[in-house]
Amino acid sequence: MNTPARPAVSPITSSNSPPPVTAAGLEIRFPDGPVLLRPVSLTVEAGRITALTGASGSGKTTLLRALIGHLPDGAAVTGGTLDVLGHDPTALAPEELARLRRTSLAYVGQDPGSALNPRMKVRDLVAETAPGRPDRSAVLELLREVRLPTDDGLPDRRPTALSGGQQRRVALARALARKPAVLLLDEPTAGLDAALRDEIADLLRRLAAGHGLAIVMACHDPELVEACADHTVHLTAPTAPRRPPAARDAEHEPAVDDENGVVAQGGGIAARAVEVSFRGKAHRALTAVDFTAVPGSRTAIVGPSGSGKTTLLRVLAGLQPADSAGLTLDGIPLAPTVGKRPKAHQRRIQLVPQNPLDALNPSRTVGAQLDRPLRLHTTLGSGARSARIAELLRQVDLPADSTDRYPAELSGGQRQRVSIARALATEPDVLLCDEITSALDPDTATSVMELLTGLNAGRGMALVLVSHELHLVSAHTDTVYLLDEGRLVSHGPTHELLPTTSR
Repeated sequence: MNTPARPAVSPITSSNSPPPVTAAGLEIRFPDGPVLLRPVSLTVEAGRITALTGASGSGKTTLLRALIGHLPDGAAVTGGTLDVLGHDPTALAPEELARLRRTSLAYVGQDPGSALNPRMKVRDLVAETAPGRPDRSAVLELLREVRLPTDDGLPDRRPTALSGGQQRRVALARALARKPAVLLLDEPTAGLDAALRDEIADLLRRLAAGHGLAIVMACHDPELVEACADHTVHLTAPTAPRRPPAARDAEHEPAVDDENGVVAQGGGIAARAVEVSFRGKAHRALTAVDFTAVPGSRTAIVGPSGSGKTTLLRVLAGLQPADSAGLTLDGIPLAPTVGKRPKAHQRRIQLVPQNPLDALNPSRTVGAQLDRPLRLHTTLGSGARSARIAELLRQVDLPADSTDRYPAELSGGQRQRVSIARALATEPDVLLCDEITSALDPDTATSVMELLTGLNAGRGMALVLVSHELHLVSAHTDTVYLLDEGRLVSHGPTHELLPTTSR
């Protein structure tokens, strides 16, 4: 399946040069285990963009990782051939592979923030990957090229003072600093608003055509694919009958409030006059923001990238200290940081972060990671915990054998669903979700939102959703808070503030 090319300028290509990337019948799997990538063939040309599409778990990320020679531990190529710039990356010696990555390949993963050293400033992060010692003007030009401001102090900030969208663009600038021949992108616009998505689409077209870059991107966003891809390769995953979310077992033991031994229902959370600044007072992330989510409500926080949405969510979760804020849970004062909150409050307020690797331990199996919150916050015995884990996997539409797999053995979308299951394990009263559908295909995203809204209705759980996907916001929330440049612009009923939207 191909989409028409729309180059911004004439591409720099040579008809005599072989394609930078080719694969024929490439299959990847765990020996005696699940198939990660069904046989696929593709040709990626210089100056062109190839989009990898398909449902979560179809192998998009696995294919990208094969192109840089970094397969999950234990996985192997079990069929077909692969050629990247004259080499098979999966068969190269470590020193040769490192040289290829350093000089010719660049990769930006689904969780770009995890690759940014939190102790380094943005300007140093970008300069770090460039050949030689780039001067200040060259670094600033790279930041401008990825549509980041350079006159508001951003180059001197650290990753923790950036939004998820800004972190993603810093990671892209780092990749471009290498001047690669092949650029690999995993969900390049996840967590970005529609305006920035369009800017990134235009940027990718210019990079491909103007610099002769061969770009391969895994993408769930059909509008981005339509806007910039020259070719589309659709991957398929093993199919399984979709199961409806399991009904709650009447004999299932409820999560217990550690303070008084009873289930705590309700859970209205509120914040008053939230102020957050980074780098002293130089950058104001939130200014005098008020927020309330009552039991049973479905509340969205929307706004442009960098407007403070994630910062507000982290303040509510107790992960981002505020300069000042009045936090309450059911009208009772709520400690500003999670470490100072009693276990009952920790259980009742759960966060699903934008990057699932932030919530998952790479050295522990899925089953172990779902078991831990059950051991910490419930009185369930081992057998009941195992049943609860199986129920959680059914709820997020993951196969039962996921319990024995590690995060690296899952796709980005599957990891996100594990992260959601982990947050749901103790039946929280307030569930905070940061762009949780950005790594999911449209059908799975809709299924996850239907799951969460069903739990919201059935348990009176307050659902708070940060999202750029306004069609999901319109369909699944009742209240919207609109932020812009750290300030609350407006809030009210979703149907009044947002028109009904669809893809």
